[in-house]
Amino acid sequence: MPRKSTVPDQPACTVPASVEEALDPTWLSMALAAVSGGAAVTCVEQVEYIKTMATKIRFVVSFEGSQEQHAFCIKGLLDIDEGNKTLGTSCVAEADFFCKIAPRLQLRVPDCVSAVIDRDEQQAVIIMRDLVVEGKTFCNALDVFTADDAASALEQLSLLHRNSQILKDESWIGPRSIEISRLAAFTPEVLQRQLDDPRGDNLSAEVRSGANLVAAVRTLADRSEMRPQFMLHGDLHAGNIYRTTEGLGLIDWQVLQRGGWALDLAYHINAVLPTKIAEVEERRLLDEYLQRMRAAGIDMPDDETAWTQYREAVAYGLFMWGITRRVDPPIIVMATDRLGKAAMRHETFKLLGVT
Repeated sequence: MPRKSTVPDQPACTVPASVEEALDPTWLSMALAAVSGGAAVTCVEQVEYIKTMATKIRFVVSFEGSQEQHAFCIKGLLDIDEGNKTLGTSCVAEADFFCKIAPRLQLRVPDCVSAVIDRDEQQAVIIMRDLVVEGKTFCNALDVFTADDAASALEQLSLLHRNSQILKDESWIGPRSIEISRLAAFTPEVLQRQLDDPRGDNLSAEVRSGANLVAAVRTLADRSEMRPQFMLHGDLHAGNIYRTTEGLGLIDWQVLQRGGWALDLAYHINAVLPTKIAEVEERRLLDEYLQRMRAAGIDMPDDETAWTQYREAVAYGLFMWGITRRVDPPIIVMATDRLGKAAMRHETFKLLGVT
């Protein structure tokens, strides 16, 4: 069983806007004061730079009075253009997850030691211990992911979902599927332009339609809101998973949300598994998840109702990859193709009343 996370420090310092500011020894001395016991940072070395929606910097530091090196990873909106500052709300949500949610659960997640949050500006960065140095291995969306791997990740999701009573105390965890589906930036025309690129090459005209996808995900979001609410990861593709000797761990909590449980299940299974494997294994994986939830005393729908909700929920993952831009094109193509083919075989749009 994974251990509960500790509550990260929340130092009263500014949120850095650039990599240079984030790796400044003076700023890091304040951000890492709880780790160092107040000792100043005397040496900083950048190890790796990773840029997707957010920026991740792996780095090592030494503290005053010692030559020992300590390895960390900082994540936030560093060196971004002005138009993307609105993404800071997702960074605040992830920081709040580590401060308010992770310490209450026994999930396998990174050890976050510091969260610097500016609620007025809606910006945040988090500093985590470096998983790579600890011997963990990050999964890649293009890696081979087996049905057993998916089952291990679903076990972690069930631990998250079964603690959804937390939502009663945390009103800031909102229905992101509803919010995202209605963002003005994601019109049917925008979706169509993206689905017309190679990501949609192997999909039917019905599923490759931007208008159909927007209509489907909005209907799904409305149905999801009317069902029992669960605490969801919201973006559990293979790139947001890491391997340990004890099992799989989950990263990237920027799309933390509430909604119907099936959104996480249909997204995860169909994003990580090749289509031929998903076709064979998805019903078994769903049944195992339902058994875990029922064994924990959670009221779940009967098997056939759950299967219908799962089939509907494919629209969420397809929409998320339909709007994706800042990921390597081969990953976008693969994930969209898998989820699109899942929508085709499950007649997802028909179930949602979209024809």
